[in-house]
Amino acid sequence: MRHILSLLLENEAGALSRVSGLFSARGFNIESLTVAPTEDPTVSRMTLVTSGSDEIIEQITKHLNKLIDVIKLVDLNDNRHIERELMLIKVSAKKEDREQIKQLVDIFRGRIIDVSENTFTVEMTGTGDKLDAFIGALDKTLILEVVRSGISGILRGDKALHM
Repeated sequence: MRHILSLLLENEAGALSRVSGLFSARGFNIESLTVAPTEDPTVSRMTLVTSGSDEIIEQITKHLNKLIDVIKLVDLNDNRHIERELMLIKVSAKKEDREQIKQLVDIFRGRIIDVSENTFTVEMTGTGDKLDAFIGALDKTLILEVVRSGISGILRGDKALHM
């Protein structure tokens, strides 16, 4: 099963390396990883997506909690949460394809953020399934480049991951 782990960790050199090293040393896969400083510049928020049985996820969280850099950890799958991913996708947009691409972007609530004579660059946010569906709806020969941020997640309602 896929799990989204959200961590607060010390914003110090090597913290990311220690977390990723823990995964590689134990043969666990990281499917998605995002990390950035929080409102407190000494603390970073990491959102990590991995897959495994409940026992494996429990083992991963125990190992992560032992790392000195980890301040707090929550498995977002244990709570109601919101998850989003950002995608930038550059597509070939010849004159005859432009209107169809614009309509598809509108249907998926994306935004065309750059236009050239032969291309559109589209910005889209949503769940991974939504982004995959947009890619699937496009003619594959039109796709020039895809960049995805990985998942960011946050707890719903009054619950919050804080120190």
